[in-house]
Amino acid sequence: MISVQTWSDAQLLSDFQQMHHEPRPCSVAIGLGSHDLGVADVTVDLYKRGMFPLIVFTGATNRTTRDRMPRGEAEHYRERALELGVPASAILVEPNALNTGDNINFSRELLAERGVYVSSVLLVSKPYEERRAYATARRLWPEAEIASASAPMTLSEYVDFIKDPRLVLDMLVGAQQRLLVYPEQGFMIRQEVPDSVAAAYERLCTEGFTSRLVPTD
Repeated sequence: MISVQTWSDAQLLSDFQQMHHEPRPCSVAIGLGSHDLGVADVTVDLYKRGMFPLIVFTGATNRTTRDRMPRGEAEHYRERALELGVPASAILVEPNALNTGDNINFSRELLAERGVYVSSVLLVSKPYEERRAYATARRLWPEAEIASASAPMTLSEYVDFIKDPRLVLDMLVGAQQRLLVYPEQGFMIRQEVPDSVAAAYERLCTEGFTSRLVPTD
């Protein structure tokens, strides 16, 4: 059971992770690989709304996805998009990225190899990774205009969709930790974290939602 306090803390982190950008036309969308096939669904919906002419799906596999997405996150996303009617000519697959920095760097390299001019990027991610993806892209691709998008779900709706509350809370805490430690390592831009969010993060760590934390010195 998740306590009322724990749920309230998770909600604070979830709200902070959302960038609340309005989707707008961009040169390309980058669908960031993960365990959540819904990222592909959101990307397809935005494509059909005319927000971009080209999609890059990026991601290999990790300990969360190697069983459920054995052909790689990006490839499973591509297959989903094709099922939903996106033409193959509108999709590029980047199959090697192992983290968000890789997602950005490898996608940028792939687009350059294909001769695609990019002035703006719409990053499509899980709801609780919008801010992390945005901060990473701003650091690694500073000349591009960056916007973020994800499924328009509340935290409760997302947990019901994933059907694994522990995984979602662990991921939330991991995403928040990276916002705190990665700027010092040059992986993303620094963003101000409200005191209430920082306190919620500490309480969730104390509660043991730590399986997705990265080692720190």
